[in-house]
Amino acid sequence: MEKFMLIFRQNPEALQSAAPEEIQANLGRWMTWLNDLAAQGKLAGGEQLTPNAKVVTNKQLVTDGPFTEAKEIVGGFVIINAENIEAALEIAKTCPNLEFEGSVEVRQVLVQNS
Repeated sequence: MEKFMLIFRQNPEALQSAAPEEIQANLGRWMTWLNDLAAQGKLAGGEQLTPNAKVVTNKQLVTDGPFTEAKEIVGGFVIINAENIEAALEIAKTCPNLEFEGSVEVRQVLVQNS
């Protein structure tokens, strides 16, 4: 079994224009989705992120966010267990983040042998 990180990106404008009922219903779908992954032994961890951020550049400049020029924000991540990248992509395709113009980046976790 391999580990994959699913990184959730969201269009902040699409979320802001959604009705409160839509957002609440989506939150319920998130909880169901995560609970289903956990019940199947596929959820290895993850966290939601705050919208505030700081960025350090190569010139050691620290900038506060959120950044108005950003077209999307990273809202959180989970680590999942999957047989291969294709299986991880199939899981990502069922993610509620795809509503409200969201996306899911799928990256394999590199495991170092010690």
